[in-house]
Amino acid sequence: MASTLEQRASREAKLDELHEKLTGAVEQLVSGKDWRDALAFAARFRSRSFNNTMLIWVQHQVAFEAGRVPDPFPTLVAGYRQWQALGRQVMKGQLGYMIFAPVTGRFATATPSDAGSWRRLGPREKPQPGEVVRSRMVGARPAYVWDVSQTDGEPLPATPMPVLLEGEAPAGLWDGLAAQIRAAGFEVVSVPDEMAIMGAYGMTDYEARTVSVRENMSAAARVKTLAHELAHVRMHDPGDVEVRQHRGIREVEAESVALMIGAAHGMTTDGYTIPYVSTWAARVDGQEAAQVVQATGERVRKTALAILDQLDTPQLGDGTPPGIERDTPTAKPARVSSRSVEPDRPHAAPVLAGRGL
Repeated sequence: MASTLEQRASREAKLDELHEKLTGAVEQLVSGKDWRDALAFAARFRSRSFNNTMLIWVQHQVAFEAGRVPDPFPTLVAGYRQWQALGRQVMKGQLGYMIFAPVTGRFATATPSDAGSWRRLGPREKPQPGEVVRSRMVGARPAYVWDVSQTDGEPLPATPMPVLLEGEAPAGLWDGLAAQIRAAGFEVVSVPDEMAIMGAYGMTDYEARTVSVRENMSAAARVKTLAHELAHVRMHDPGDVEVRQHRGIREVEAESVALMIGAAHGMTTDGYTIPYVSTWAARVDGQEAAQVVQATGERVRKTALAILDQLDTPQLGDGTPPGIERDTPTAKPARVSSRSVEPDRPHAAPVLAGRGL
């Protein structure tokens, strides 16, 4: 019993340490450039949660400053056993980067559509005949990963790196994004200049079901704008009551999704305009700025990942070494716990979105 209690106390202490590290990393995201750089980094590790990306980033910086790794940014990250499976070994003296790993539980029900009917199964408990069983995340535990520069052994296959000229758009990206917009029931419209869309780069009209992008821009700027508008289409339908929870940061979210999509294709991030983090993170009532940043980062990552997964364009790797399957989200049953939402009250749902920051 004492050993179990000690193990639990040790795990809780490590989780507390992780939360402190994460809060510190998030609090370093002060300016719009800081947020932009963090998202560009997260795009290279997009298979991992935003929180874990920030933890890897800040701990690698410490390792670089201590001279334990040769480069300021990690490239490929995996667990100890995963590196061994690839014929590589963590070098002696290399400290792993502590991250959150999911703890899952099994839930069963005979009526999956009834959110309140799901019950958690015990470790060896079997479901009743006719019951559906699904797993969901119920907590977190500390785990460790190492960058490839902290290992040696068998060489890894080189991953392709898209190269783009100034103002050039990745081949096929416009068509892929436009196809997703049309699949959502919107028409993609090209307009001659900003005068046609109230001075904006692009605009999403939810009533007319159109996405407009002006023609008098470079190919790179047009595809970036189209990605921005696709983010609005996916995230900000005014008929969605959840949109009201983060209505003050819609443009930040859309621009951030576009940034991650562009970064995943090797596009530069200099042209993405995002205001100071302290400005938009303070717009959500009842939440600390760090909480807002973390939640926004994860919403952005999930939306960008969903878009990227439907594209067949050449993309940069996602930080997972070749030969290892990418982390996939744990399947969840229908909502088994309550979720805090903004109370219903009269509001004017916006019709237009995407007029820029």
